[in-house]
Order: sequence, then C-alpha cells, then structure tokens
Amino acid sequence: MLIGEVARRSGVSARMLRHYDSLGLVRPTGRTGGGYREYADEDIRRIFHVESLRSLGLSLQEVGRALDDPGFAPSKLVDDLIRRTRERIAAETALLTRLSRIDAAEPAGWEDVLQVVALLQGLGSESAGKRQRAALYSGSSASSASSASSGSSAKEAAVPVEALVEAALSETDPHVAGALRWALAQSGDEGLALLAEGLGSPVAAVRRRAVRSVAEFPGGEATALLRDALTDSDVVVRRCAALALGARGVADAVPTLVAMVVDGANDVDAADALRTLATGPATPDLSAPTDRPAPPDRTTSPDQIVSPDRTTPADRIAAALVDRLARRAGGSSVRRRLTQALAEIPGATATQALADLSHDQDRAVALTASYVLTLRATGQDDARP
Repeated sequence: MLIGEVARRSGVSARMLRHYDSLGLVRPTGRTGGGYREYADEDIRRIFHVESLRSLGLSLQEVGRALDDPGFAPSKLVDDLIRRTRERIAAETALLTRLSRIDAAEPAGWEDVLQVVALLQGLGSESAGKRQRAALYSGSSASSASSASSGSSAKEAAVPVEALVEAALSETDPHVAGALRWALAQSGDEGLALLAEGLGSPVAAVRRRAVRSVAEFPGGEATALLRDALTDSDVVVRRCAALALGARGVADAVPTLVAMVVDGANDVDAADALRTLATGPATPDLSAPTDRPAPPDRTTSPDQIVSPDRTTPADRIAAALVDRLARRAGGSSVRRRLTQALAEIPGATATQALADLSHDQDRAVALTASYVLTLRATGQDDARP
C-alpha cells in the first residue's frame, strides 16, 4: 500500500509518515520500482500502535522504546505520565482561575489587567511584606470602588473577592492575615457567602481564619454566621465567635465567655465582653426572627431592661459567674479570674456575690471583692471605662 493510501486510511498525514520513517519508528517494508514507499499490513499495524501510545502522551522516543525494547516495563512510564498529566492539569486550572478572576474584575483596559495580575501575584508571593502590601492595596481599591459607585471618584481595578477570601483562609502570618481581613471588610457583604463556606471546612485552621474574617463584617448576616460558629467542634472557633458576638451585644455568647474566664483563655477579653453585654447600649440583633420583640431603645441601660422573669442582663451574667464559683472546680486561680470578671458586672446580684466573696478563704479573692465593694460604695466603680 502506497503512502497516500496509508495516510487516507490511518488518518496520519503523509508528512508525519515520512517523519516516522526518518526516525526509524515506522519504516515501510519495501519500495516500488519507482522508489515509492510501500507499506505492508504489519507496517500499518505498527502505525496504529504508534498512534495509540502517542495518545497517552508518550514522546516519539518513548514510543520507540515501548515498541522495540522487549524488556521495557510500562509501569514506571505510566506512573510518570500520570504525574506529568496532573501537573499539567494543575497548571491549566491555575491559569483558568487567574483568567476568571481577571474577568471578574471587569478591567476597562490592559492597564487594569496588568494591575490585577500584579495584585494576584502579590497575594501569592512568598514574601509576607508583598502579600501585606497587596492586601492593603486591594482593600483601598475596594473602598475606592465603593466610593465610585456613589459617583465620588473613578473606579479602580481591584482583586476579586474570591481571591481575597482564598488568601485570607490560607494566610498564616498574623500581620498579613489582619490586612486581608480588613480588605475583605471593605468589599462589603460579597465575601460573606464564601467565608460561610470556609466556616464549613473540615480543617479547623481554615474555620478559625474564616470566623476571624467574619467578625470584621457588620450586620445581621455576619452575626448569624457567628452565632452558628458558637456550636463549632473547635474551641478556638467558638471563642473567637463569642468575643465578636459579645461586642455586638448578643447574649448567646455568655456561656462561652464564662467558660473562657474559667479556662483562662483570653479571659481578660472575655471579661470585657461580659461587661459590654451587661453595661453597654442594647444592640439590635439583625439576625433574629422578625417576630421577636423589638430591641430596646439605645438610650436605655441594660440594667433597666427587664426580662419576663424580672432579671436584667447584668443579673443573668452575674448569676452565671456565681454558678461557676459555686462549683469550686479548678482551684484558686479559677476563682480569682471569676471574681475579677464578676467585678466588671454591675447590679444587685454581682454586688451580693462580691459581698459573700469578701469573706472568702482565698485572700486574693477576698481582697479583690472587698476593693470592688469599696469602689461601688463610693460610686467610683460606675466611672470606670
């Protein structure tokens, strides 16, 4: 069979068949009287074998070895092909992701494209300083874009929120992580849905980064996510959520905050959050169902807000602290921390508990309680920040 007919039947071009011949990969068995290549049935079978192996990604040299070396073992080469294919897919996926993010940035021109590429490269840099600068610039760009929407300035090209979320959920440097959380907060609520996915990650470290990022967002949607995080299996996630919720005036955080005081984990911050819940202005819980009673006026002190059982938020928080004191578990250090936290809580329940603690066998506990009672008696306690 002449080369033209072989090319038609095999789908391999005549030029490629000549190339195979020059490499010694597929040499025609004979020649016609006029010197034309003539292929036998065995030659055609070899052509199909070559094409089959090439379809797996083998080079022509590897194909030749596979067909001509009787001792050639395919397993090592196949493993290598799998590795190379995975690397190629990973590279193509990364390129696709980058292109998608550039498209999401809606660049107006090539200058914007180059700016977004530079920011993406900065976020992926091995240098923490470069990552931090990229995050800060991204946050500034997002803020400018928000201003531009109200007509105050021209829109700047910015890194898409997905890239910021991905960076925030993987960042280990605390300074860079803080810059990324700030940048995300400037982007509005768009990133909350992606951060919610991070809160569902099976990796605790990712959930911790996600909850810290969510804490930077105001509003009911973020509050709802933080409330869900109070039931997370990871104690660090629960504690981060509780501190953020305490600052928002959400009472659901009280049990976790009290536990933090007991455990000595960010106990000072936890005590401050409890004081905020007990003494700060009432904050509407935007995540609560609409059929709940309306939140009290902001000018009303929590000590004047009485629940159906006639107890105030301060009384309920003080009761929770007293309950832990009554258990007498954890030794004197726990009792001292609980007493110090109780000293931050106003109201009759806390005052009575401090009066009892002023006679405590632990001298440090008794002195702390007595000192706070003195301040309360002179009115100085109310003046503390």
